[in-house]
Amino acid sequence: MKIGFIHSLIRKDEKLLIAEFNRRTNVDLVRIDSRQFLGDFDGMNASLEQFDGAIERTIGMTEGRYMAMMLEGYGIPVINSSEVIAICGDKVTTSFRLSQSGISQPQTGIAFSAESAMDLAERMGFPVVIKPIVGSWGRLLAKINDRDALEAIVEHKLRLGNFTHSVIYMQSFIEKGNRDIRAFVVGDQCIAAIYRESEHWVTNTARGGKAFNCPVTDELNDIATRAASSVGGGILAVDLMESQDGLVVTEVNATMEFKNSIKTTGVNIPAHIVSFVLEEARA
Repeated sequence: MKIGFIHSLIRKDEKLLIAEFNRRTNVDLVRIDSRQFLGDFDGMNASLEQFDGAIERTIGMTEGRYMAMMLEGYGIPVINSSEVIAICGDKVTTSFRLSQSGISQPQTGIAFSAESAMDLAERMGFPVVIKPIVGSWGRLLAKINDRDALEAIVEHKLRLGNFTHSVIYMQSFIEKGNRDIRAFVVGDQCIAAIYRESEHWVTNTARGGKAFNCPVTDELNDIATRAASSVGGGILAVDLMESQDGLVVTEVNATMEFKNSIKTTGVNIPAHIVSFVLEEARA
C-alpha cells in the first residue's frame, strides 16, 4: 500500500507519525513537501494517481486544503479531506455546522459593523470573547468586558484591511475554572483527552497552558465524536469547556498536535491515527 504524506515543516508530531508508518509492514510512505509541490491543473500531477491514500499534515491551512483537493481529484482518499480542512479553518462555518447538528456551544454570533457588534454584545451580555475567524494557537483572542473596550477592538479590526477581520465573530464568555478540554477524535471514537490549565483565561498550551490527563467519559466521547462528525469526520481535535450547563464545544481543529499528549494520556495517539488512515485507504 502506498500512502502520501503531505507536509511542510517536519515537526515532532510528523516525525512520530512517520516512525509509526514505517513500523507497519507492506506500507510505502512517500513524502509530498508542499514547499516543492507544483499544483498544475493540466495533467502534470498524474503521478499522484499512484497513492492508495494520503494524510495531510501541513502547517498552513490553505496549502493543506488545496493539496488535499488536488489528490482528491485523482480519487485518492485524504485524511483529513479538503472539505473538512475548509470547514475547520473557518470558525463561522464550524459554529454553523455545530449549531445545525444541535451540539452545545457558547452563545455565538457574527456582525459586520461596529453598530451591530455592539448590539450583539449587549444581547449576549458582557464579558464576550472576540476571535479571528481564521487562526490557531490562541492568537488574537480578546476578552471584552464593556462597551468601551468593544468599541476600541472593533474599530481596530475593521481598519486592518484584511477581509477576515471584517467579520466580528463573538462568543459569550464561559467561566471555565482556569481549564478547558482538548479531546482527540479518530474516526468514531474519542481516543484520549487532556485538561489544559492556566491562570490566564486563554488556556492553550501554545500560550503556556499545562496539560493533564482528562478521563474520557461517556458524555465527553458523545459530544466530541458528534462535533467531529458535524464537520465531516476524520482525525480531529475538539476543544471544549465545562459550563454550568455541561460541556460546550468551542472549536474543532483539522490538524491536531499531539506530541505532548501521548505521555500525558498514556495513549499511543500516532498508532491510532496511522491505523485509521490505512483503514480508510483500504476501504
